[in-house]
Amino acid sequence: MLRRYKIKFKKKSNGEKEPISKRKIIISLLIIFFAFFGSFIIYFILSIALNTETPMVVVVSGSMEPNINKGDLLFIQGRDPEDIKESTGGENNGDVIVFDAHGLWAGAPDEPIVHRVVDKYEKDGKWYFETKGDANDYKDDEPIPENRVKGVVVGRVPYVGWIKIVLSDYGLFIPVLIILSVPLIVSIIWDVVKGEKEKIEKEKQDVEPEIEESETIKEEKKIITKKETDKIKDDEFDI
Repeated sequence: MLRRYKIKFKKKSNGEKEPISKRKIIISLLIIFFAFFGSFIIYFILSIALNTETPMVVVVSGSMEPNINKGDLLFIQGRDPEDIKESTGGENNGDVIVFDAHGLWAGAPDEPIVHRVVDKYEKDGKWYFETKGDANDYKDDEPIPENRVKGVVVGRVPYVGWIKIVLSDYGLFIPVLIILSVPLIVSIIWDVVKGEKEKIEKEKQDVEPEIEESETIKEEKKIITKKETDKIKDDEFDI
């Protein structure tokens, strides 16, 4: 008698997806890359968009209060020197510029200065700007040549820059970056390793039922073969 045997294999449900290790590794590397270099990429894009090498600065003094406070994050846009406006009518209505004053006068800071243009003039085809902090009583010691001007303030986010000031003053910027990055890296590596383990376990679970069922079929075939052989012997004996 001919018997039919149907083997059922375990199938993965449509919603179940095997982890793809290569894709996870690539995603992990991209996350780490952007964690470390994302701010530099954003800074570069803003430099191009705002036409200046210094698109953002943090105010580190109170010389422009109350209009601009210490800790404010400022956005800077490059502008032609002749288009920069000076104050008129004795009011603080001129453009606020960011400039490098290092070496122009004694005691000038290394950091860029954020002051308002109170007057300007052209000499030998070059523009010069007289500047003053809104909270200061006197103008800055020397006029600012156009090649020292980084740009004009076009936007402000209040107090966000305090994070940078505190981290820089206490030398915590690099340690904090490392502290925040290490758990991220460890978590990503763990996810990749865990995904590989799960993949191996799933492959084992899919293969084992198939092997067991195959062994059972082999045993049944042996029993059937033996029965048929015995039957043939019995038939021969009857003859």
